[in-house]
Amino acid sequence: MTTGRPLRADAQRNRARVLAAAERVFADRGTAASTEEVARVAGVGVGTVFRHFPSKEALLQALVVERLAQVAADAREHAASSDAGAAFFDFFTAVVRGSATKLELVDALAELGVHPNEAVAPAAKEVTESVAALLGQAQQAAAVRMDIGVRDVIALLAGASQARRYASDDRPLVVILDGLRVPSAQ
Repeated sequence: MTTGRPLRADAQRNRARVLAAAERVFADRGTAASTEEVARVAGVGVGTVFRHFPSKEALLQALVVERLAQVAADAREHAASSDAGAAFFDFFTAVVRGSATKLELVDALAELGVHPNEAVAPAAKEVTESVAALLGQAQQAAAVRMDIGVRDVIALLAGASQARRYASDDRPLVVILDGLRVPSAQ
């Protein structure tokens, strides 16, 4: 819950502990796990959980926003690499391989009636801007096809992440990455 005032240091630590615990609990037990379990793993009372996140929906939303902020930060970090092509493909691969829990969180938000695009619009914008910069660098390095836009990359990230649910290996990811490459870079 945001009150407009900065959180005290202990409240910031508790919020971070709750988010970290929620990520672990939901990854291990699914998003049907209770907020009481999250509180127990975080080592705080359930009241502390609800002080920061007035509902399970708010907690799930905060996790999605945190994940998206991390994706944006990862894109910016990769953009600092001297090998723009390798950085783009490493980033794409890492996002897809780390997507399982994020998909469950987005699915849980949708089941609760919260459209993730509405709930996380500012974080999604940050991801789009960061990925666009990384993509532009990879295209300038002639590693990614010039006819690929950031919306294409976002859609392919989402599709490849979904494919991981059904594939027993990285074959769909490899196919997508090959399709992104400039033909001479394959």
